[in-house]
Amino acid sequence: MALLRLSAQHFYERSRSEALTEELTQRYRDVFLRHPPTGEQQAWRNSLRALADVLEDAGLCGGVEVLVEQRLPLTSLRADVVLAGQHPRSGKPSYVVIELKQWSDARLVPDSDDLCLVSMTKNRPLLHPLSQVSRYCDYLSDFTAVLEGEEESVAGFAYLHHAESKDVAELFRMSAGRHRQVFTSTTRGALIRELCLRLAPESGALAADRLLGSSFAPNRPLLRTAADAVESNRRFVLLDEQQVAVSLVQRTTKLAHRANQKEVVIVSGGPGSGKSVIALHLLRELARDGRSVLHATGSKSFTTTLHHHLGQGEPRVKSVFKYFNSFSSAEPNGLDVLICDEAHRIRQVSGNSRHRPQIDELLDAARTVVFLLDDHQVVRPTEMGSVETIRAAAERRGMVPRRIFLKDQYRSGGSEAYEAWVLRLLGLESGGPVPWGGDENFQLSVANSPEEMETLLRKRQGSDTTARMTAGFCWPWSDPTSDGRLINDVQIDGWSKPWNLRGDSPVGGAPASALWATDPAGFGQIGCIYTAQGFEYDWNGVIFGPDLIWRGDQWRVNPAASWDRSLSGIEQALFGLLVRNTYKVLLTRGMVGTVVYSTDPETRAKLHELIPSREQH
Repeated sequence: MALLRLSAQHFYERSRSEALTEELTQRYRDVFLRHPPTGEQQAWRNSLRALADVLEDAGLCGGVEVLVEQRLPLTSLRADVVLAGQHPRSGKPSYVVIELKQWSDARLVPDSDDLCLVSMTKNRPLLHPLSQVSRYCDYLSDFTAVLEGEEESVAGFAYLHHAESKDVAELFRMSAGRHRQVFTSTTRGALIRELCLRLAPESGALAADRLLGSSFAPNRPLLRTAADAVESNRRFVLLDEQQVAVSLVQRTTKLAHRANQKEVVIVSGGPGSGKSVIALHLLRELARDGRSVLHATGSKSFTTTLHHHLGQGEPRVKSVFKYFNSFSSAEPNGLDVLICDEAHRIRQVSGNSRHRPQIDELLDAARTVVFLLDDHQVVRPTEMGSVETIRAAAERRGMVPRRIFLKDQYRSGGSEAYEAWVLRLLGLESGGPVPWGGDENFQLSVANSPEEMETLLRKRQGSDTTARMTAGFCWPWSDPTSDGRLINDVQIDGWSKPWNLRGDSPVGGAPASALWATDPAGFGQIGCIYTAQGFEYDWNGVIFGPDLIWRGDQWRVNPAASWDRSLSGIEQALFGLLVRNTYKVLLTRGMVGTVVYSTDPETRAKLHELIPSREQH
């Protein structure tokens, strides 16, 4: 969807005055229910006029269609302009994606070939405009049905209309192809020439209709690449009932296709039961079966890690992995299959949807929707993904969900006993806490101080083993200082450590937030629920904070001790459930062993009582 579609002639005429900016502003308000930022309006005013002048000088105003702020399928990203027309030699539809920049200067970030610094943005690192427009072209080709096999019909040009080539010379170090180029005010004539080689002056209305009317789904070459990426990554191996689940979902998908009906599959299981492994294998197998399929989660850390592991060899693979809020305007049943991993993270509504439940958006998006979840991992009041919620939403539509329950355990040393012990410990299953009976495949101990925990885990951290420390959200969370120093927010009796980073870039030797659980440098910081959830490591340290303490014969919760803003103002019973779920997630990240510590002496004494001394270190 474009914010505005105009013929090049009308585009040129409106750019001569404020009419174009005013029309875009009104359209923006209608779509996003808010006023556009001042900077965006200024960009429309300056950059679109510069492009209009180029189209006029190229003699293209007589026919080319201009799609302004064209949204990329299943994302919130928008290309500045897409020009739609006929190819002058073949007569086939031809499209040019234009990225417009008001920059007057730019230079590369040292030791980087795709990041640049621009003085007008206070030297904040930005993506190289050639990389940006190239990715837009690839994405448009990958997800637009009418463009499958027509990659040559899409070109991408970045136009730095305020810059002279000498002032952005470093940007030209990035290799450009015939269909992906950067132009400046100095090379404006070359831009005109390239546009004329791609677009004829005849009407582009049919080409624009074709693009805007196309269905959107990942194309077959992209899905084959994604399948190969999963296949080549040995981290993801199926065992026993995991393979049963994959085969059952494949069968259900075939039935849905054959009977032309919708299907819902719910795969539930505890931590370490293999839900995410199943999701990735489903992606691989369904892609190989020729199904249009996407993977979605509600976790930025989890999705970023998948990008990191699977997209290193082929960056376009990343586009197969979406977020739950990507489907608010998706075409109904536009996909064969949507795989919703970590479905307990489903929100009540998407950020860009004020009334429609997010679960309905997901159910609408595909003919078969697969939800993989753990009911005990809901940790925010805005999260509502549960077996019961999904079942009820499906039944309101006349569908009876198919259920698959995973009982096997592959985390915590494969110890079903440990998972059951944790549920009883936290009151998430009835019966109350019981002493830990031990398991030869899993070690559990209590530390008497955070220093003791850190020392023990540091000994375990090595080239072949991983260790992490996590804590309840009971301390403030500061940003690093301007010189890159991390603040030691987690302070306990003279011992202190920083939280993991919140940002997407490494700082001061600490990894980006989303990679804290998988980067070896993550050991130096304390992980929180939002970075630990969905991950695993060999050795797991968990600090119980003052938000959950043992008194007498029961747990007591203290909302005043929590620094988690998402939990502020909610009723105490709900706070108690979410905090218990939080510690349940933190306690079940370890593959080999877990060390627990509580800042509260009485709680620590209770943990010592429940965990026999033979388990101590």
